Amino acid sequence: MPKMKTHRGAAKRFKIKKSGAIKRFKAGKSHILNKKSRKRKRNLRKATGLAKGDAKVVRKMISR
Repeated sequence: MPKMKTHRGAAKRFKIKKSGAIKRFKAGKSHILNKKSRKRKRNLRKATGLAKGDAKVVRKMISR
């Protein structure tokens, strides 16, 4: 049986922290930025956590 391949799309979008939590980045920071406030754009730069249900799926895709 061959090795399972890591899902490359998921590997590029999510990072597993040392604590085991999964970090994701926010969408909406690439274009149509002139109507978004400075505060909103600043908050979009911050990484955030992932919901438990989603984290389970992402962990399967990444750690193969």
